[in-house]
Amino acid sequence: MKMKQLGRTGLQVTEICLGTMTWGAQNSEADAHAQLDYALEQGINFIDTAEGYAVPMSVESFGKTENHIGSWFKKSGARDKIILASKISGGGKQKWIRDGAAPNRQNIREAVEASLRRLQTDYIDLYQIHWPSRPNFHFGAAWNYDAYSDDPAHSTESVLERMADALEGLNDMVKEGKIRHTGLSNETAWGVMQWQRLAREAGFAPMVSIQNEYGLLQRHFDYDLAEVARHEKVGLLAYSPLAAGVLTGKYLDGAIPAGTRATVAIDGFWRNNEHASKAVREYCSVAENHGLDIAQMALAFALSRPFMTSVIIGATSMEQLKSNIAASELRLSDEVLSDIARVYRDYPRPL
Repeated sequence: MKMKQLGRTGLQVTEICLGTMTWGAQNSEADAHAQLDYALEQGINFIDTAEGYAVPMSVESFGKTENHIGSWFKKSGARDKIILASKISGGGKQKWIRDGAAPNRQNIREAVEASLRRLQTDYIDLYQIHWPSRPNFHFGAAWNYDAYSDDPAHSTESVLERMADALEGLNDMVKEGKIRHTGLSNETAWGVMQWQRLAREAGFAPMVSIQNEYGLLQRHFDYDLAEVARHEKVGLLAYSPLAAGVLTGKYLDGAIPAGTRATVAIDGFWRNNEHASKAVREYCSVAENHGLDIAQMALAFALSRPFMTSVIIGATSMEQLKSNIAASELRLSDEVLSDIARVYRDYPRPL
């Protein structure tokens, strides 16, 4: 398993990161432990979670994923073999999590200490702001995105004040040894640069990573954020590289196989739409023409990107997990990459 440096840190993480958000919803505690055991056997040392998981997020599923990871740490004694990443919620729709308040100096402490209890550990290696507490184009919102919201809470002054206060809270946790490094998720180029600037001005360590969606169907990161990643050394941790399974073609023609994510999505399965379907058919055709598994081709493409630190894979079955991890051994030929580029020109933004 290839290793990558995590931003400006001395940490080396595997280029495949085990995602965990289905644990506690689609997957049981036993499933979670089996996946962790197998991933560790295959050399994976990086796992990502969040206080808000399992997904779909709800009052009932809140914290379940971290609980399952914690019980595995206790059972396996493998905490020292893992680079652990988690995230703080806030500023979103999850009103049951601290009334939906944006991350601030006080509630960051509350969130970190609660996560540590659930995870049964003394520290989190990478602690991330799950999403911006302001309008953003993630989670299917790009087509209606408005950066010029006149809500006073979204004024430049208000946004920067919240960022500065959150940085104080993150720094408190770093100084106390409860978290080791900090990162972002679902951020924009402007947002990353403001976090970096404010951290440096305060004498704090800058952010070391950014976790955004990236894959054949979602390639916003190729442009401004790729440049930011290079010069700020905030490598991408790519989530949903298979567009929650849409890219595999299993939802084409209205199919919704039993047990899949589309059967449990609360807010509608936004990635599965008529525009995406056209691109999916083309990418599936490329894979078939080259004798490749579409999921492995998509993961191998994401792994080939120069700004990629780690690709986060998620699986609801061991069969999926084994196939996804095996994608790390696949190297795409120039012919495959050329065919992918052709499809991308025709369908640059299907989501």
